Amino acid sequence: MKYKNNFKLFFLLSIVSVLMIGCSSDGPEIEQPEKIYYDQAQRRMAANNFFGAIESLEAIETRYPFGKYAEQAQVELIYAYFMSSDNDASHAAAEKFIRLHPRHPNIDYAYFMKGLSSYTRDDSLMVRVTDTDLSNRDISGAKQSFAELTEFLTRFPDSQYASYAKQRNIYLRNMIARNELSAADYYISIDAYVAAIRRAKYVIENIPNSSENFRALKVLRQSYKALGYEELYEDVVKVINLNYSDGTIQESKDSGWSWNFLRGSKPEAKN
Repeated sequence: MKYKNNFKLFFLLSIVSVLMIGCSSDGPEIEQPEKIYYDQAQRRMAANNFFGAIESLEAIETRYPFGKYAEQAQVELIYAYFMSSDNDASHAAAEKFIRLHPRHPNIDYAYFMKGLSSYTRDDSLMVRVTDTDLSNRDISGAKQSFAELTEFLTRFPDSQYASYAKQRNIYLRNMIARNELSAADYYISIDAYVAAIRRAKYVIENIPNSSENFRALKVLRQSYKALGYEELYEDVVKVINLNYSDGTIQESKDSGWSWNFLRGSKPEAKN
């Protein structure tokens, strides 16, 4: 009985050896697992299965950190996290990519997505349907996003993403200005005119091209008059008459910003 079992084992080992020799011959090359994961991620993203794509890309990053597709997987994770609404993970992945690959051909994309992922409240369905004014809420993320996108534009003015960053910053700039003036309106309501002046001056001096310049000037006019600052009041009236003499207000629109451009736009592999 023992002899028969040994014979069976020898026979099986012989078959395995033959198969291994056959595989090492000049036949077609076997596809590497790393590429299988990468191709799987591409199919999943094409099907909008971003959670599945993240699983495949993370597998590459974990199992093949120095492989052929490792760097591309890392940059595509930024996109996949963002499209799955995990903005914190997208921001962290962008920061990691910038730290590890500062000279990568897709480094501009990482800086762009770092700024974009810092503030996305306006991308929610409820906000878009109800046209909610987010300037009355916490906008610390909007300020961070504005600063990071400004850094991106400074570093990569000719990037293919620059026009989108400019449009986004117009939207954020106007929101920040509205937030400052909402606070100014509150201060006026409690007769805290000095605080209101501080907010209005911040808008005029630091966000000069926003849609809220005229509103900021009106805050200054009302506050100076209430405090009895006649000379400053007259100066503001002159500025208003000079720039808005015909009664029309040149409002800066939010640049037609839309998140839709990003939906089918993931970073392409670059050599």
